[in-house]
Amino acid sequence: MEGGNTTTVTEFVLLGLSNNPHIQAVLFVTFLVAYLLILTENLLMLLVISTDSHLHSPMYFFLSHLSFLDAFYSSIIVPKLLEHLLSKWKTISPLECFAQISLVIFSGATETCLLSVMAYDRFQAVCHPLLYAVAMNRKVCTGLVGASWAIGMGTGLVNTILLAQHHFCGPNLVRSFACELPPVLLLACSDPSVSIASILTSTAVLGIVTLVLLLGSYTRIVMTALRINSATGRSKIFSTCSSHFLVVTIFYASGVSRYVTSASGSALEQVLSVQYSVVTPLLNPLIYSLKNQEVKAALRRMLTKKSRLSS
Repeated sequence: MEGGNTTTVTEFVLLGLSNNPHIQAVLFVTFLVAYLLILTENLLMLLVISTDSHLHSPMYFFLSHLSFLDAFYSSIIVPKLLEHLLSKWKTISPLECFAQISLVIFSGATETCLLSVMAYDRFQAVCHPLLYAVAMNRKVCTGLVGASWAIGMGTGLVNTILLAQHHFCGPNLVRSFACELPPVLLLACSDPSVSIASILTSTAVLGIVTLVLLLGSYTRIVMTALRINSATGRSKIFSTCSSHFLVVTIFYASGVSRYVTSASGSALEQVLSVQYSVVTPLLNPLIYSLKNQEVKAALRRMLTKKSRLSS
């Protein structure tokens, strides 16, 4: 659309992961399989947790929200990515692009808060087992989850409103396979300093506060584990903490790096985006839930009940 000597971008073109048709075919199959696994794992966890009364506890309450968020998070990115891997024209409207940016920020911020809440829950369970039921009662758990979702929504909304104030007059090539704030801000014809300050502040505050809670919780858990006489008990706690910390490290390192460094469209940036939008939702159910003995027992009960009903 012309306006004086300026034009307004009516669509963005996503650079994608590759222009090679053979590589695109391999990537399509890879991401399709990963997406189906993400949906299967997370929706299965939601089903098991909601139907098995043995899993109606604070830990699994938080895990159910994490599973829903992971399925939602990957659904923001992967379906559009799969569509573009099959398409010659990798275009997206500004409205759809801004919506994707908003939902990505919202999901990332919410997951950051949820991970720290889950670490706090494990801290209470391991370090204060006698007071656990009181400290993590239904009202507290609901409040912590509600606050996580509210912080995520607020962070996504504020940064998207600021982004929408910018004028985009070209070029319109987004150097990424999805609409994310850093590469889109590079295309703004107006001064992006306010948006940059906002996303850096959001990332820094959320990252530092939640990381302190995470590290503090896991440190106290490890210190408590070291005082346990049972070698089996210590081994179980260390195994759980190490696997949880691996997922947290991948999510934080990739997400924070993506949003605090200037966008350049490099291969490393694409890898970081894939890590927090695909790899983390794929790993979370495996690390937090499906390797858990209680979840395995619940799955067996569900399958046994289903086989009895069908016979």
